[in-house]
Amino acid sequence: MSVTSATPTRSGVQTLTVYLAVRAADELIDFVKRAFGAEELLRTIGSAGGLHAEVMIGDTKLMIGGGQAWGGTPTPTSLHLYVTDADATYRRAVEAGAISRRAPVDQPYGDREAVVDDLAGNQWYIATHQGAAHVPAGLGSVTPYLHPRGSDRLIEFLKQAFGAQEMQIEREPDRTVKHAKIRIGRSVLEMGEAHGEWGPMPTMFYVYVDDVDAAYQRALVAGGTSQEAPALQPYGERRAAVLDAFDNQWYLASR
Repeated sequence: MSVTSATPTRSGVQTLTVYLAVRAADELIDFVKRAFGAEELLRTIGSAGGLHAEVMIGDTKLMIGGGQAWGGTPTPTSLHLYVTDADATYRRAVEAGAISRRAPVDQPYGDREAVVDDLAGNQWYIATHQGAAHVPAGLGSVTPYLHPRGSDRLIEFLKQAFGAQEMQIEREPDRTVKHAKIRIGRSVLEMGEAHGEWGPMPTMFYVYVDDVDAAYQRALVAGGTSQEAPALQPYGERRAAVLDAFDNQWYLASR
């Protein structure tokens, strides 16, 4: 098995970590603290010269990096956030500077849900599940949510490259993916085919694997393009990077 569960979180392990690389990195860190009660775990200067920070929201760790002096390409994305009170969290997010896309409303799939954009361009689906727990079984507090054009091809890439497994796939009458949950190691990635205002947002991911070199080769065979060959990093990890056909960046690492 190529994917490892070596990244600890409060609830166990986290294989897949979203990396939000944005210009307004300091402001985004402040936003997630104010809006979502995030705990800052780390803030330093990364190997590329930009800000690197790690925050915890509930049981999920996110990486935030970039900054105004950073010369890279921003990668804001969509994130599914489960909280105990979607209405209260939505109000806090708006008060902290988020732009409302949709006020809280009860959805037919059992969530009370709102949508906001933060100041860095990330889209947050703020939800409370109306079941036995406020988080649906199998998910964490925060789950990345992609809207690719050609979801089935991306799912196949994830299977070939990382041994991903389908947890759930719901389809429209034309067979396009309406909603999917895909497990990678001990983490989950959600997606739905791009439609209307919900378009592709190429995203950066950090994935811990048992064998970086083997995972890197599998990702290339699956159709990925090399961005960075496997190499030992100054902070003690062996790392490689691959770009998939949807412009998502996958950093593969082992300690």
